[in-house]
Amino acid sequence: MIISKFDPQALRAALGIEMYGIEGAGVGAGWGRVAPGRASDPDRHDETEAFVITAGQGEVVVDGQRRSVGAGSMVVFEPFETHVLENTGEDDLVFLTMYWRDAHRAGAAAAQGGGRLAGRPQFVFSTPPTPNGDLHLGHLSGPYLGADAYVRFQRMNGAEAWHLTGSDDFQSYVQAAARRDGREPAETAAHFSAEIAATLKLLDAEPDQYTVTNADDTYPPALREFFSRLVASGGVEAKEAPALFDAATGRYLYEVDVTGACPTCYSTTSGNICEECGEPNSVVDLIDPVASADRTKPREGSTTRYMLPLHEHRRHVEEHQRAGRTPARLRELAHRIFRRAPYDVALTHPSDWGVEPAEPAAKGQVVWVWPEMAYGFLHGIQALGRRIGRPWQAAAPADDWKIVHFFGYDNSFYHSVLYPALYKLAHPGWKADIDYHVNEFYLLEGAKFSTSRRHAIWGKDILTPDSVDAVRYFLARTRPEGRRTNFETAAFGRLLDEELIGTWQRWLQDLGERVQKEYGGLAPDAGRWRPEHSAFLARLENRRRALSVALGADAFSLNQAAEELGALVRDAVRFSALEASTAGLEDWSSESRTAVALELAAAQLLARCAAPVMPRFAARLSSALGGDAGEPAQWPQVAALVAPGTAVDLADRVFFTPVTGDGRERA
Repeated sequence: MIISKFDPQALRAALGIEMYGIEGAGVGAGWGRVAPGRASDPDRHDETEAFVITAGQGEVVVDGQRRSVGAGSMVVFEPFETHVLENTGEDDLVFLTMYWRDAHRAGAAAAQGGGRLAGRPQFVFSTPPTPNGDLHLGHLSGPYLGADAYVRFQRMNGAEAWHLTGSDDFQSYVQAAARRDGREPAETAAHFSAEIAATLKLLDAEPDQYTVTNADDTYPPALREFFSRLVASGGVEAKEAPALFDAATGRYLYEVDVTGACPTCYSTTSGNICEECGEPNSVVDLIDPVASADRTKPREGSTTRYMLPLHEHRRHVEEHQRAGRTPARLRELAHRIFRRAPYDVALTHPSDWGVEPAEPAAKGQVVWVWPEMAYGFLHGIQALGRRIGRPWQAAAPADDWKIVHFFGYDNSFYHSVLYPALYKLAHPGWKADIDYHVNEFYLLEGAKFSTSRRHAIWGKDILTPDSVDAVRYFLARTRPEGRRTNFETAAFGRLLDEELIGTWQRWLQDLGERVQKEYGGLAPDAGRWRPEHSAFLARLENRRRALSVALGADAFSLNQAAEELGALVRDAVRFSALEASTAGLEDWSSESRTAVALELAAAQLLARCAAPVMPRFAARLSSALGGDAGEPAQWPQVAALVAPGTAVDLADRVFFTPVTGDGRERA
């Protein structure tokens, strides 16, 4: 017999509270105490865990959802549920914990994504593009295709998910483009914002909320209120600090206005952020800086700006990154940044393009567009809610909000380090639950996309109703997930001709011809099953499961999803070839029916599973198999046969057409 009583003297600091273990219980066990006003660190693990509250009162927060608990309550956490225990009372909250491993339970929870998104609104953001130009394939392959496919999959699985973005109008790069073109910044922003929206529509990635910040009258005052919250928190102060100025004109230099070598990796970079290593710079620490306008050496001086001492927020940022999906690439970046000397981030800059804060000390300055974006995301949620009748408020973000960000690595510092710190200051009671999906640079024929060198394929150059699904599939196959990848025009042509037309379309049309010839154009019922038939059905089910993982929130990868779609078709083509020997033989007609029914099952599975990546193709294929008009609305829960007697119209269907490198149909 083991008897354990709570002993305050045995407590030691652990997980942000105080705990100690119980030996010999047969499972992991221990006592814990949460002081009034305190909370445990977010915890997520593969064990099943149970808390028994023996004293005090508080709340458990599980994947953003709160529940009240008190003495006599027991709470069981499934594997991979992120959980926090908060003391909301005036006395100590004491609890007993027990935890154990159950491989089957953990496996089931992992397959379902741990349940951390269940019942929560998901706001999926692709980084608002800078309206100083249109979108090329380098842009489209990353955040915009990723966010669109993510939302489509989530909706097919019954989730409330929305794709939000907009135009980042107040970027200094917009001001530079306007100077170059002899326009006003507002004119440049409005023009390219409309062009960007049109290109997203051509990609079939039209967002549910597209916020144009310079055209929204409610945006500037709400942004000022957010910034005033930062100042009122005491964590942001006006401070005089070194800065660079144009030696001839005295103009303040930052971002696009200045270039030099990154003080960390020594790559050539503009001010404030290095695209290569991802680390921020303070502009004055650039090596051999020059003004972009005339390539002259700038003058160093000082100016007063609102500054955030970033190093003070290390613990909170690390806790935040542990709570959601944060790729190792981002965690490593945060580690590098916080091991540097204390670093103050300027949140305002002298400029006449942007939103000036309400604080007198910010006269002649604007809220820097990157901290501005932290508010812009909340504003987008509120704007979406206003349109669809939901009471979401930017000034009162809720714990059940699930925010998902898609962005390029050059934006990583802002999204995964700076914004969590700003949200903590502006909304200290809100636990921002954010997942991050990051892509690297996408090259074109081995070199970076470059507008100035006319080295780019613009979305409008290649996207047509006939080409869009082929482009989406190729980008999904080759987008830069975890490493830099490359768009090659010749490779795109080969994929279209050899895989999509030469393999996918040929198989589907041949299948349709066989169904028409042998079964009068109606899906046959399965007959006798052979072991190889059941093995093929099992293979289809494995592909379905793999696609569910590849498109799911925890392991989202369009590279893997596209590979699985291609493999599904290759499996079906191989199976068809193996079964062809007995097709048409009367003695084996029952088995042949089963083989054709299974090929139709593969086609049906392809239609449903391709929908997040290739929505137009999925809609046409589903329709040819007797489905409702439009793309499939539900994700398949199993690989199933097409209902016997369903009209099949595959023989003459054209799903893909040859196109040139610029997207035009080939003669």
